[in-house]
Amino acid sequence: MCGVVGIYSTSSVNVTLYDALTLLQHRGQDAAGIVTVDSMGLFRQRKANGLVRDVFQNKHMMRLQGNIGIGHVRYPTAGSSSAAEAQPFYVNSPYGIALAHNGNLTNARELKEKCDKAHRHVNTSSDSEMLLNILAWKLSDKDSDSLSANDIFDAIRGVNDEIKGAYAVVALILGVGLIAFRDPFGIRPMVLGKRIDENGKTEYMVASESVALDGANFTLERDIEPGEAIFIDMQGNLHSAICSASATLKPCIFEYVYFARPDSVMNGVSVYAARVRMGTKLAEKIKREYSHLDIDVVIPIPETSSDIAVEIAKILKVPYRQGFVKNRYIGRTFIMPGQKQRKKSVRNKLNPIPAEFANKRVLLVDDSIVRGTTSEQIVDMARDAGAKAIYFASAAPEIKYPNVYGIDMPTKKELIAFGKSNEQICKAIHADALIYQSLSDLQDAVREENPKLVSFETSVFNGEYITGDVTEEYFDYLDKQRSDDAKADKAWKDANEGLEIYNI
Repeated sequence: MCGVVGIYSTSSVNVTLYDALTLLQHRGQDAAGIVTVDSMGLFRQRKANGLVRDVFQNKHMMRLQGNIGIGHVRYPTAGSSSAAEAQPFYVNSPYGIALAHNGNLTNARELKEKCDKAHRHVNTSSDSEMLLNILAWKLSDKDSDSLSANDIFDAIRGVNDEIKGAYAVVALILGVGLIAFRDPFGIRPMVLGKRIDENGKTEYMVASESVALDGANFTLERDIEPGEAIFIDMQGNLHSAICSASATLKPCIFEYVYFARPDSVMNGVSVYAARVRMGTKLAEKIKREYSHLDIDVVIPIPETSSDIAVEIAKILKVPYRQGFVKNRYIGRTFIMPGQKQRKKSVRNKLNPIPAEFANKRVLLVDDSIVRGTTSEQIVDMARDAGAKAIYFASAAPEIKYPNVYGIDMPTKKELIAFGKSNEQICKAIHADALIYQSLSDLQDAVREENPKLVSFETSVFNGEYITGDVTEEYFDYLDKQRSDDAKADKAWKDANEGLEIYNI
């Protein structure tokens, strides 16, 4: 999962890009990057591993000149943390193009072969760099010194014909403008905002989440549609077109469960409101199927599940308490690259308040259970703190299958729910009862605010991959890329490769 942003403004965009990336930091904590176009028509770039606040120092901000730019925050879906794979990526032909991408391409290996045949060199293992080269290849077919909006949309149609998977993309073309486009299913989110400057001229921002617009006083206009491309030329004129004949909205439902900020609005749905409704649905299931549980207190596992837990406590008419204190200076353990590091991070991240657990039958509420490692440790911490009984509720259904669309879900064998019954999972995490949200209730919780959301991308729960190209052979390939052993080996190679990344 990553975060992207692109801005066309009548004034300098460096600080606005920085602020937007800070607001999108939850989408990636591994690396950050910004590219702008200065008054001489040259790219200015800064990217490196680390958080936004650490990557961009004052000297970098001073050099990121220009009124148009793009930015990116990353966590890697294939386990690489090499600085060489920090985005945006850049190619100098044709025109000069910089690109940032959120998502994952499921036909990356085939794209590498196509890039080789087109004599386009890909310097990393990143599918985002392959996407950039496919775009450059399609643009190079345009026999024109000055690209028109139709030329760009034709090129993006060609890109959509070549690539498969999930993608929300922002790109800069030197001397031409800013483009943004979204995959034909709208799996990964992207919104469009605008504001009016002091002279009455319109400025535009595209971003992964609406919260990035809020911080810069841009007004949320709408979501970029599935298969839609946006082009903002150097004069600030906005052009748009649907560039896929098979576009249909099927957004990733896990965005609402875990990744997106609660203050964001995506696909016409408030993330906060959706999570409250998840709590309503889950509480109704507990009343209907688990009325025998004598719950004394509802305690969330910070922070995503807090809004869900409040609603559950209200409906069950039992106290809601904050039983864990979170160390906010520890990153998301779900994103941690190795099992040992995740285990250590959970203990450093959360600390129980014993008085909230002592001699109580506790309902712990979390947004989801992935590997189960975190859940097991939290249950053990609650029991050590004196809980009499521990019941565990998940706002999402059982995660049984890997994600191939940009979320770094582990291999099937590392998912605690794969091939296990509810009783087996409950025993594995040391709980006394385990309650999962049903998939139909989860979908209803999101779509109630926007009935136009007929269906979602739900492959992690039911194994149905909407792009239609995911095979067992592809899973074998993913296993080699995503297992903890593979990530540890890749991290060692990244640390010792000796690559020099030239940035300002």
